[in-house]
Amino acid sequence: MSGPAREEIEGVLDLVVRETRAYLDSVDERPLRDPKADAFADGFAGPLPERGSGGLEAIRELLDQGVPASVTSSGPRFFHYVIGGVTPAALGAAWLTDALDQNSGLWDAAPLGGAAGEVGLEWLRELFGLPSGWASTFVTGGTMANYVGLAAGRRWCGLQRGIDVEEQGLAELPAIPVLSSGYIHSTARKAVAMLGLGRGRIRTFEWDAAGRLDVEALDAALGEIDGPAIVIANAGEVNAGDFDPISEMADLAERHGAWLHVDGAFGLFAALSPRSRHLVDGVERAHSVGTDGHKWLNVPYDTGMAFVRDPELLDGAFSVTAAYLTTAESRSNLMRRTPESSQRARGLAVWATLRAYGREGYREMVEAHLDLAQRVAARVDDAPDLERLAEVPLNIVCFRYRPDGVEDPQAIDEVNRRIGHEILADGRVYVGTTTYEGKVAFRPAIVNWRTREEDVDLLVDVIRELGSRLS
Repeated sequence: MSGPAREEIEGVLDLVVRETRAYLDSVDERPLRDPKADAFADGFAGPLPERGSGGLEAIRELLDQGVPASVTSSGPRFFHYVIGGVTPAALGAAWLTDALDQNSGLWDAAPLGGAAGEVGLEWLRELFGLPSGWASTFVTGGTMANYVGLAAGRRWCGLQRGIDVEEQGLAELPAIPVLSSGYIHSTARKAVAMLGLGRGRIRTFEWDAAGRLDVEALDAALGEIDGPAIVIANAGEVNAGDFDPISEMADLAERHGAWLHVDGAFGLFAALSPRSRHLVDGVERAHSVGTDGHKWLNVPYDTGMAFVRDPELLDGAFSVTAAYLTTAESRSNLMRRTPESSQRARGLAVWATLRAYGREGYREMVEAHLDLAQRVAARVDDAPDLERLAEVPLNIVCFRYRPDGVEDPQAIDEVNRRIGHEILADGRVYVGTTTYEGKVAFRPAIVNWRTREEDVDLLVDVIRELGSRLS
């Protein structure tokens, strides 16, 4: 392989650069989904070839079939889930990351990956207003950021009872209570399950159908617990972008001696603007915080971050030793602070985008998205056939189509389900449905640096157009 592969490098890179440039030149206006996307995706199936077609042909086939099979999630009109784009600096750094192919788990294997990651994490800590001295690490995304923070919390709970969970296991440890509001995200539930704490043991306290925290009920429940517990606060609920009262939850955690973890997958970025900073008041008093870079940081997928107040708890949860793992202890060794040993140099893209655009650039982007969310809300409020279902504290607008003269709740839900199905096939914009307080609704999230006023206006127009036709 080595001879032919070496000869292919220039041609493969030229082809990828040319086609990527063409894609990015058209990304603002591209359809969000090709009508034949599933068929193109199915075209990759087939037996393993005995003799390969060569790198250039394989990449050409990947481009010819793969681009039509992809969704334009990097474009400005993708509002499904909470997915950002990739800034130019982050994209360039990501390409360099793959070319250099560093294992940033150990400093000796990748001084560049260790240094860029260390600085990038420190810049993020400052950006979010977290205190100095906190430990931090890169992970794959929001799920593992929650896992890491809650693993540190599990270790703390064990040590409170004299048990080193990582050494002795969970067998001698009484069940650890995990408490939250109705806003708790599925990734936090998944992390609790993976940690062996029992997804079914999570207790939630809410005073309405949306899931808002019942502070008094949480206070009472913590008062009845004999021993350590974990409380999960949610910074940015996925249906309407609402927040738990983090400061009040920090008060409760301090009063009852509980661990407070903040799931700030996208909502942590509220800290970047004076207009939204109040939403995360109290996060600096948490014990652990998780966030996800592919959302509002606008870096490529596979970049999450976890921050833990006590470095020993993070190091103790994921420490690893072996005779061959010799490296300077004074240097950044991320493999000892994360579930992964080998890991991509995620810090390069983070360092590059923060170096390129700085604190002010990201504040401006967040505030532009706050403005766009309010623009959507105003258009929804002005439209006779749309109904907003929640306030808009951040970047998500929760609303539904409301056909004129239709009062039956099931009929209204069915129309919105049909719009949700049709809008994904339509391809002009991309947004999904959810259920909010028992109502089928849309919840577009604005986090892509490319998104403009005309993009969010088109979102509202397309939903009204499809609703009029389908109802």
